Order: sequence, then structure tokens, then C-alpha cells
Amino acid sequence: MTVNDILQHDKMFRYQLLGRLKSDCEYYLGYGNRNVKRLWACNEEQQIDFMINLYNSFEENEKPEWLTMKEIVEYSKK
Repeated sequence: MTVNDILQHDKMFRYQLLGRLKSDCEYYLGYGNRNVKRLWACNEEQQIDFMINLYNSFEENEKPEWLTMKEIVEYSKK
């Protein structure tokens, strides 16, 4: 599945998927022992790319309160 495929889905789907990707990152960095099979995208760079594109697909007033772009960038650094 490509970023463009995902962005074609409705807001609710994209919002829920962004939450899933965030949870995957937290697990991956903790109990997941940095095993890429624990990431939805099975690839660190692609996971972050999906998160950035999903986050940016929302208008400013629609962006989730539970995730910021700064946090996504922090996940990419870790």
C-alpha cells in the first residue's frame, strides 16, 4: 500500500491509522526491541513517512491532540 492509497481513505480511517502507527512506534522503541516486524510498514523510514503524510493530510483544526509533528520527528531520530 502506498501513501497515495492511504490518503484516499476518509478522515476516520486516516486518524485511526495514525494512532496505530504511533502505537507501533512506541512498542518498537520499547518492548518490541527495535524489530521492524513490529512496525505496520515493516520499515522505519516508511513508517515515519506514512505518519508525516497522514498528519499533514488533516487541516490544522483537525490534527490530533495526542500527536504533534515534533513527536513524529522525535520518533524518526530514535
